[in-house]
Amino acid sequence: MREGHQGTGPGAITPDGCAVELYSRLPVGAEPDIVAAAVPEGARILELGSGVGRMTHPLLERGLAVTAVDESAEMLERVRGARTICGPIENLDLDERFDAVMLASFLVHTGSVEVRRGLLRTCARHVAADGCVLIQREGSDYHTNLPRERVDPSGFTVRILSADPVGDGVNSVRAEYEFPDAVWTQTFRARPLTTEQFEEALGEAGLAVDRYLTDDGTWVRAAPVRQG
Repeated sequence: MREGHQGTGPGAITPDGCAVELYSRLPVGAEPDIVAAAVPEGARILELGSGVGRMTHPLLERGLAVTAVDESAEMLERVRGARTICGPIENLDLDERFDAVMLASFLVHTGSVEVRRGLLRTCARHVAADGCVLIQREGSDYHTNLPRERVDPSGFTVRILSADPVGDGVNSVRAEYEFPDAVWTQTFRARPLTTEQFEEALGEAGLAVDRYLTDDGTWVRAAPVRQG
């Protein structure tokens, strides 16, 4: 397990505390449409942290070519129709460039600054000069007004139970997913980032915001900074 991460519940648990069976059940929302609208038709996408393919499969259905990367072999076993690569994202070096690189699931908020730098360097290393990097950020209230819960129309309840400071601007977040037949929990470390801090982190990796794709700023289209 990664430091500060753990998970409970039926089935395999990944190094960052994610339960494979849980993620196989979670529905996908509007994210595939947001991504598809931000990239060229038929684009080659490098999906970093694909998990079981919750986003991968809808993107494939939209005619996009996806290379799915995850550090969990158990997660990747659930992916169908995409090229898969197993290994830590921050160490990835395929010697390839893609029309778009996607970093979803709030991975940019990892508690470790060094891991975050590695993630964003991987994005910059693999995006084409005229391509884009699509990043999912936490909402501004993600770590506040807790506990809170949301009942999904498909019949399960997700709760963010707590976000407790552990030092250096990092919180230990505890989430719970309750289904009629099973309960999973995940504890992970996350670093809230202001818009200024987020854009500064992009700049360190040679990236810059092209535009925010959603009104709440949670989806961002970034691009490589052109060298003068």
